[in-house]
Amino acid sequence: MTYSKPARTTTRRIRIRRIRVAGLLVAIAAIAALGYRFLASSSSTAASPIHVLRSEHRGALGEALPSTVWPADGQAAFVQTGQSQVHAGPNQHAAAIASLAKVMTAYLVLRDHPLRLGQDGPTITLTDADVAGTDRRRGQQESVVSIAAGEQLTERQALQALLLPSANNIAAVLARWDAGSADRFVARMNGIARSLGMTHTRYTDPSGYDDATVSTAADQVRIVDRAMRLPVFASIVATPSATLPVAGTVHNTNTLLGHDGFVGVKTGSDDAAGGCFAFRAIRWIDGKRTTITGVVLGQPGHNQIAAGLAAADAMVDRIAGQPLTSPSSTETFPDLPATRSPNASAHRPCTSWAPRRRERSIIGSIPTARC
Repeated sequence: MTYSKPARTTTRRIRIRRIRVAGLLVAIAAIAALGYRFLASSSSTAASPIHVLRSEHRGALGEALPSTVWPADGQAAFVQTGQSQVHAGPNQHAAAIASLAKVMTAYLVLRDHPLRLGQDGPTITLTDADVAGTDRRRGQQESVVSIAAGEQLTERQALQALLLPSANNIAAVLARWDAGSADRFVARMNGIARSLGMTHTRYTDPSGYDDATVSTAADQVRIVDRAMRLPVFASIVATPSATLPVAGTVHNTNTLLGHDGFVGVKTGSDDAAGGCFAFRAIRWIDGKRTTITGVVLGQPGHNQIAAGLAAADAMVDRIAGQPLTSPSSTETFPDLPATRSPNASAHRPCTSWAPRRRERSIIGSIPTARC
């Protein structure tokens, strides 16, 4: 009888301790859960979509295809018929894109001033200031076409000059004609880039001559795919040559056009960007007619345009020969429509992805002007 009271007291103390311990464990679990959520949130915020693509690539596509489709240098990405995802290779980072910027320029002009197939569109009258600007650009060894004050170009002819010989002076003309000034036009270029989810892209000029105009291969696939949905754009970049009032006959810098299934779209090159090529090719894969839209950036070689073309040609061959049947690094298309980065290897011999013997006549004599 003398021990009954202490027993009740001990039991009560034990219950209190158990409650306290349980409460402490719940608190610790809650803190741990909150910490995990915070770290996960911080990680997802800090890691850009391109970083996710790179890590996924190493664990997926690289294992499925021991000999990958990607060029040995630079960066690349592509999308195939019927897909809503971009397959992005390693090394995705914002880099100079040279004249691939003109794809966005043409897309914006055609959005603001739509043309149907067979239409020439309104005329653009060239001025003394346009001629002076052309002379200045020519002195800087930029890619230009000859013009004269008072010359009239139709919208279609201006786009042909922009996209075939890659005329920087006509990029400036179109920007002024469309938006009133280059600055306003560039602001609209960046607005469209944002709407397309091109989060690693910044345009600073309409031609791409400025090395601060940067993007990634994966971002550029988005705008190339969108531009190729415009029949007039697709028809122009599929044209080997065109005739302009003053410049006469101008030729497409894409000398793969009409070979190996290539039907477009745009070359680019300079010391900062290396060899760049936005392309579309049609191949048969697993018995199906397949459209491959892709971009290669930063290809090294003395002839940078040739290096870009050769890398794309080899990449398409490998895609067609080794179709993607397993998961890969991908980035989904949305529904809505830096500083200088010199390429130290821009002039070293091109040892990777050399053109095959049958192609040397196609890409062996490509001009090397900045375009």
